[in-house]
Amino acid sequence: MNYHSYIASAVFVAVCSSILVYSQVDSNGSSLSSALPPQAVFVDPRSFAVLGPQGPFRNDSFNDLFNPTSTPTPFFQVFHQDFLAILGPTASIHEVASNATFAFAHEAPIYVAETDEVFFASNDGGALGNSDLNRNNEVGMINMGAVEAALKGLAVGKGTAVDVPVTELVLPVTVQMTNGGTGPYNSSLLLITSGRGPLPPSIVLVNPKSPHNTTVLLDNFFGRQFNSLNDIKIHPSGVIFFTDVVYGFLNHFRPAPLVRNQVYRLDPVTRAVRVVATDFDKCNGIAFSPNGKVAYIADTGAAGGFLGNNQTEPATMQVPRSFNPQRFPPNLVFSLIRYAFDVDANSQTFLNRRIFAYVDTGVPDGVQVDKAGNVYAGCGDGVQVCFLLFSAIGMNLILPQFHQVWNPQGTLLGKFFLGTTSANMVFAGDGRLVIMAETKIFVAKIAAKANKVSFP
Repeated sequence: MNYHSYIASAVFVAVCSSILVYSQVDSNGSSLSSALPPQAVFVDPRSFAVLGPQGPFRNDSFNDLFNPTSTPTPFFQVFHQDFLAILGPTASIHEVASNATFAFAHEAPIYVAETDEVFFASNDGGALGNSDLNRNNEVGMINMGAVEAALKGLAVGKGTAVDVPVTELVLPVTVQMTNGGTGPYNSSLLLITSGRGPLPPSIVLVNPKSPHNTTVLLDNFFGRQFNSLNDIKIHPSGVIFFTDVVYGFLNHFRPAPLVRNQVYRLDPVTRAVRVVATDFDKCNGIAFSPNGKVAYIADTGAAGGFLGNNQTEPATMQVPRSFNPQRFPPNLVFSLIRYAFDVDANSQTFLNRRIFAYVDTGVPDGVQVDKAGNVYAGCGDGVQVCFLLFSAIGMNLILPQFHQVWNPQGTLLGKFFLGTTSANMVFAGDGRLVIMAETKIFVAKIAAKANKVSFP
């Protein structure tokens, strides 16, 4: 999603008070200090459950970050002891690429194992994106072998920054304002674009190897252009699902909307496309549980483009039950964080819509799920991680300035706290999480293993 031109640059905001005591003790009263990785800080939810009449309350969910320990970024913010299993005892996080004048690392991260490379797109139409109605955004690549070489030998626990070169790809005119990506799919990058001006949004296969030849899979819905396609994932069945929202119009590089903000299903073989979920404010990131039985959708309604931000609007995730991509699902409503839906084993329709999580900073954007079902989302302070209590459901949310992680029960486990905007991330194999942070890229070395996103 592209809302960043309307979100102030992420700043390190410390919320401190003498009435708050941040202990290193878990919910059972046991000490966690000895188990924390060097760059991790434990924040006991009991320590801020009551702030008192004169407490340090936050009034702005987009600009006031929750960092009560005033810890320098980047670091791991631990809210639940289960986050330690995701991190592992030697977890680390480093800035590995940066460009202060260009938001080169916005979304669409795709890891290609064959060449050990991560591809991604710059901000389309937002702050420092260098793209608008008259200029396309860019797709770039970073070599993870070069990243590993640069990180080798650095002091443990210091989070020392390195700067690895980024290579920009030259793509044809059919690829306009890339905003989402996944795969590889049949060895190609699967990109989804927002379109630009009269040039249509599209779903495109791109060869990751030069000269990067492309194949357009879809660029309309029965003759009508989509609004500005946003995010995309491949279901384990091989069917493609994607979201369409109005951010191109809200960021002044697309015409007025022609259709509703909705989630679609595309059969890549027959090219048949249909709506599978509707009634969103602004549907955004999409992901599936490892077994494909649960779908997660982010709603970023609180980010309104030129209309401004409204923190009382959606910043949620939804989970649908009994999601069946082969049948028309009922209308679904997604809101402020992420919603969860069950995926029916027979019909694959989205059923049992429910709120999975509501993010505390910014809005949830890109979503990824690890092999254990934990959910990661790009959010206003980095990446957040959580798990679900529902069977076979897991989801993580990420806000613009950090990544958040939830367990399959919807409990916020912790954050990859960056202190700067993050819209998406991708596992570069087991134990490596590559985080897009607009003008920076971060790499976290953790214990979690990657979920399968490459098909077949």
